[in-house]
Amino acid sequence: MPDAVVIGAGPNGLVAANVLADAGWSVEVLETQDEPGGAVRSDRGVHPDYVSDLFSAFYPLAAASPVLTRLDLAAEGLRWSHAPRVLAHPLSDGRCAVLERQVRETAAGLKGFGPHDGEAWQAMYDMWCRVGPDMVRALFTPFPPVRSGLRLAAKLRAPGGLRLARNLLMPVRRLGEEEFTGEGGRLLLAGCALHADLAPESAVSGGFGWLMAMLGQSHGFPVPVGGAQALTAALVGRLEKRGGAVRCGERVASVVVRGGTAAGVVTAGGETIGARRAVLADVSAPALYRDLVGEEHLPSRLVRDLERFQWDFATFKVDWALSGPVPWQAPGAAGSGTVHIADGVDGLSRFAAEIARGQVPADPFVLLGQMTTADPSRSPAGTESAWAYTHVPQEITSDAGPDGITGRWDARDQEAMADRVEAQVERYAPGFRALIRARRILAPTTLQAMNENLHLGAINNGTTALHQQAIFRPVPGTGRPETPIKGLYLASAAAHPGGGVHGAPGANAARAALRPHGLHTLLHRAQRV
Repeated sequence: MPDAVVIGAGPNGLVAANVLADAGWSVEVLETQDEPGGAVRSDRGVHPDYVSDLFSAFYPLAAASPVLTRLDLAAEGLRWSHAPRVLAHPLSDGRCAVLERQVRETAAGLKGFGPHDGEAWQAMYDMWCRVGPDMVRALFTPFPPVRSGLRLAAKLRAPGGLRLARNLLMPVRRLGEEEFTGEGGRLLLAGCALHADLAPESAVSGGFGWLMAMLGQSHGFPVPVGGAQALTAALVGRLEKRGGAVRCGERVASVVVRGGTAAGVVTAGGETIGARRAVLADVSAPALYRDLVGEEHLPSRLVRDLERFQWDFATFKVDWALSGPVPWQAPGAAGSGTVHIADGVDGLSRFAAEIARGQVPADPFVLLGQMTTADPSRSPAGTESAWAYTHVPQEITSDAGPDGITGRWDARDQEAMADRVEAQVERYAPGFRALIRARRILAPTTLQAMNENLHLGAINNGTTALHQQAIFRPVPGTGRPETPIKGLYLASAAAHPGGGVHGAPGANAARAALRPHGLHTLLHRAQRV
């Protein structure tokens, strides 16, 4: 019998298992899919000569994460690669906002949009250099982040601190308008905010956009050499060297609860696997509480709050094997690993508003990855392994475009949506479609079938909006990995601090399991009211 059973071999589950193994615990990880990795996987399914990342692809949060830094995955062979440029947002008139690897080059490019916009970007980055490390530590530690939070609070009391706090809370549209006179800086911030499900008019979208943009400026948007699977392989290899085991093709059907304590799990095949000390679940909050635990073991308040749990946007993705580089009209997009495609901040607002109304966007905001540009090992020289994704509503009421997409995601829906995404790229890169050697469509239902944590492609395991963050994540009164069941810990992105490949939810859950006394009753009193 292992000390701990971890449900799910996504990055958070594997990080949790590694932290426990480092403490001398025996650990067994059970994964439903036939291979580990969760949303960190790659394959050659589009074309045998091209490596394609199935889900996540660029990892600024991983590069900044103190959790992953402590694991020293370079010792397991993990190497990172960078595109010449971090991020680009081309405009229809041929101009292009570019986040360069060096801040002075980013600032120089933004001067073309507004005479003082370069200085504004430099000032933002200077503030990041002052508070960013403490902010990252506060974000990636269990809630409340006492030590790092106190250090950050002290810096926020210094000159400019209150203004930064205001900036973090405001909508990204307003932040961009206050800081920049031209479109370039505004687009870089607003596009980064929409990596989450935050409209330009949403509270805290300014803070999220600033965080992602500054991470890109300080750490880049790196990719694992050889494909996303290399990151997973490093985590698995490290765990196995420390005696941990990963069993794939093993679906967990339920958590065994005895006397209010998690005692192990039962697999779909009927095997009972006991856990001497803890069960950690890298699964969504609804799946853990409703499917694996059962309402009879839970406080009634938590059961009611789960009805209010909000998923983030659904996702639609297309992978391509291209015979040549994407023919961007704007030269600045050519060397960028990530490219944002939308008709200005207004286009981003229209896109988010249509999703809020349950409509498939007519002109989708497209996030495109040029993977061979970022890592030449991904495809033959002179070609490009590329992908793009966009968001659609979780529940579709209508199509704002002309194709009558229904949300059934049958073959007709999938082809129509893929063509719509390609048409957006073609607007900014004429001749793009002629380069397509092969494509693969990953509709919301496909993404969910490949990874059950991605509910219709909800990549953040729950909305990033303020009402479902910190002490409200995944439901009010939680905010930490402990659950109402003793010895059971939520280790997925459904827990604070949420989505992204950084390992913090898994590490937080493991540390809570290692120090199980003192917080369990207090943290879940709110669910009993």
